[in-house]
Amino acid sequence: MKLPNLERALIEENKIVGYLLHDENSGGKATFFAAFGFRRAHWDRLRDALLAHAAAHEVTRRSETPHGIKYIIEGVILTPDGRSPLVRAVWIVNSGSEFPRLVTAYPIDEVKR
Repeated sequence: MKLPNLERALIEENKIVGYLLHDENSGGKATFFAAFGFRRAHWDRLRDALLAHAAAHEVTRRSETPHGIKYIIEGVILTPDGRSPLVRAVWIVNSGSEFPRLVTAYPIDEVKR
């Protein structure tokens, strides 16, 4: 199963700039993504890579939460430096909504998989 309504998926600029690529707020995610060439000044590159990630890979898990339906997608992500690390992206379709919104994305530690 693919992420539903992917064509309407939302990744807010602040989710990328203020969280995923922000050293103080990311819990190490910023270091990971920066190592592959993603930069805050070009936040749209990470947005586009995460949308392509969702389009390229199947949903690996789906769960109902009090806030809506959560979808997890795992697979390689294309990066500015040409490498393809494994990433897990978490999306949610909030209750009362029809479009998915990115919650987080982070590297998959192959040892812990």
